[in-house]
Amino acid sequence: MTIAFELEGQAFTALNGGPMFKFNEAISFQVDCETQEEVDYYWKKLSEGGPEEAQQCGWLKDKYGVSWQIVPGLLVEMLNDSDSEKSGRVMETMLQMKKIDIDELKRAYAG
Repeated sequence: MTIAFELEGQAFTALNGGPMFKFNEAISFQVDCETQEEVDYYWKKLSEGGPEEAQQCGWLKDKYGVSWQIVPGLLVEMLNDSDSEKSGRVMETMLQMKKIDIDELKRAYAG
């Protein structure tokens, strides 16, 4: 059985392969956010009922076992900075987080 659907103009097809196939981290949906308010909103909605132990570095699993990445665009910019000291501090800070905190990342970036 398959179902076709569209999210934000992107076409998807889902397949029910049976109970022997479980969701895993090989597939995740990324939610791009511009503000901390957006990060907080999507984190709260998607993590509700999901396992807390699956929350790390902006990743979470929802109550159905689907993996999500809640990513502020600023994180990507800072991680891609040509100054490896700045990007390294941001990476170290991010690795300690569950939900991404933009202000904390900015402090790490600034040194």
